[in-house]
Amino acid sequence: MNKLLILAIVLLAINCKTPEARRPVSVKTGSFIDASVERNKRLFAQEQVFIEKIMKKQDNNYITSENGFWYYYNNKIEIDTLNTPLFGDIINYNYNVKALNGSLIYSKEDIKTRTYAMDKEELFTGLREGLKLMKTGETATFIFPSQKAYGYYGDENKIGSNTPIICEVTVNSITQNQTN
Repeated sequence: MNKLLILAIVLLAINCKTPEARRPVSVKTGSFIDASVERNKRLFAQEQVFIEKIMKKQDNNYITSENGFWYYYNNKIEIDTLNTPLFGDIINYNYNVKALNGSLIYSKEDIKTRTYAMDKEELFTGLREGLKLMKTGETATFIFPSQKAYGYYGDENKIGSNTPIICEVTVNSITQNQTN
């Protein structure tokens, strides 16, 4: 009887299957993301061609930023003792926003004077990166492609989806963070 019981247990163990993992109902691929990447590459290329045409028409010495935008100094401060802002520094600044055709979207009066704690607050990517290049008293004009400006959503007011912009920015003061 013991041999029979042992044989039954062995047969049960051999025939029993471990539970199998359920297969997903649908298999997702990266096709949506791949299409989105390609669409964004095409959009950037189109914007870049248009922006380069605008820069050629103007008589300004635009600098190509390593962060993907273009700028020139309306007023450059050559004094070496002044620093560009670091993490946590408080920047007091004014700026306006224009469309690529030069029409004013937001004036400096509309936006008013702003203060910004460097990299500690929300600010659209291009302006945040542009402020890092500036010293107290400088004014610069930036051309931001849409992905460095307000991107796909726009500002949900006057700036539409995928809209490149021009900003003239003046840094009034930079107050150093005491913990830097």
